[in-house]
Amino acid sequence: MTDVATTAKARGHEPAHGISFNEALLVWIRVAILSFGGPAGQIAVMHRILVEEKNWISEGRFLHALNYCMLLPGPEAQQLATYIGWLLHRTLGGIVAGGLFILPGIFAIMGLSYIYAAYGNVGFVEALFFGLKAAVLAIVIQAVVRVGKRALRNRVMIALAAIAFVAIFFFAVPFPLIIGAAAVTGLVGARLGRSEFAAIEHGGKNSAVIDSMLGEAVPDHVRPNASRTLRVGSIWLALWLVPVFALLIALGPGDVFTQIAIFFSKMAMVTFGGAYAVLAYVAQQAADYYHWVSPREMLDGLGMAETTPGPLIMVVQFVGFMAAFREASGLSPMLAATLGGLLATWVTFTPCFLWIFVGAPYIEALRGNKALAGALSAITAAVVGVILNLSIWFALHTLFRQTFPVHGLGLSFDAPVPASLDWPALALSIAAAIAIFRFNAGMLSVLAASCITGVLLRLVGII
Repeated sequence: MTDVATTAKARGHEPAHGISFNEALLVWIRVAILSFGGPAGQIAVMHRILVEEKNWISEGRFLHALNYCMLLPGPEAQQLATYIGWLLHRTLGGIVAGGLFILPGIFAIMGLSYIYAAYGNVGFVEALFFGLKAAVLAIVIQAVVRVGKRALRNRVMIALAAIAFVAIFFFAVPFPLIIGAAAVTGLVGARLGRSEFAAIEHGGKNSAVIDSMLGEAVPDHVRPNASRTLRVGSIWLALWLVPVFALLIALGPGDVFTQIAIFFSKMAMVTFGGAYAVLAYVAQQAADYYHWVSPREMLDGLGMAETTPGPLIMVVQFVGFMAAFREASGLSPMLAATLGGLLATWVTFTPCFLWIFVGAPYIEALRGNKALAGALSAITAAVVGVILNLSIWFALHTLFRQTFPVHGLGLSFDAPVPASLDWPALALSIAAAIAIFRFNAGMLSVLAASCITGVLLRLVGII
């Protein structure tokens, strides 16, 4: 690695870490194609590829970046990809990593939306992903185990993770409150000199390439710079908001395209805690206030987003598609729908790049701040609890066809209907877990085998 990096520096064509842009591009394409299973599954995929297989980023820096992304509004997994891409290859690397992360989902949901609008049924297409979801569930469990082993290194961290899980899963405590409480706990613990709150270091045999690069000489793009922050912030704010104001001025506030742009721009600023925290709000507004979709159609849209690559919040593209399809504003319905879906996607994800490119340099600068190390370590533990919550949510909706809400005595969670257990999904998930944990099978092999099995089960009428 040293020889490669030295040669690259001498030539002036490659970054100091020696990872070419083309090499990274292929990896980001792989991550994008495998980005199933909601945020827990997507974080699992990135952790396995970037930390374990490639050793591009250490466990500590991966969790440091994840902590920041979990604090932001928007899909944390997509922002994490943007963050790491930015570390490797500056702004272009971040745009490519974050853009590719959502690109397969854009194409998949757009295609399913065409079928849905024309025929009203995408059941067979969803069945193609049945096996894939079962395999992703096993990968998610593996990620929780691996990240948990590294982050929960003492009883205090285990307790913080357990409290965070119970609070968010059983009592629906707001995500920002959980993270804020964890940060205060870690900050106090660090100031008291408690060793349990020390920062997580890289535990691998060799230094990860990003950490080696930043340890020797911090690249210019990673250093906080006020003038660059203002310039970058202005560019991304313009990319986000200029289309919104242009539509407002040109079409007026009552036009469906203006309403899509304004509503999803507002949503992009309040989606703290990931897609799960805001889906109920989106469903209520889209179905009850704007009447863009019916509740049944909203559920169908969620099914598309759950079974296609990309963040779950990609359901906004389906909502925007159906909204413009029904209020075409003089355009052909399918053309209007296409524009509506892409507009919803644009105003939802453009802010994600703004948060990363403006904030990431300052977050990187905090890595050496001992006073904040305790807070970030505590947040890491709480994030493990949140990932476990997301994993169980995904498991419930993968293994059970029905759930019911439980309320009372402060409790607020969804419980499975035992009779609705999906036995084929359970069997396939167990088989995938055995392949991963017992036989250490490769991720691609498990995903491919599960997908083929799912298709065969459909053909013989079992699912």
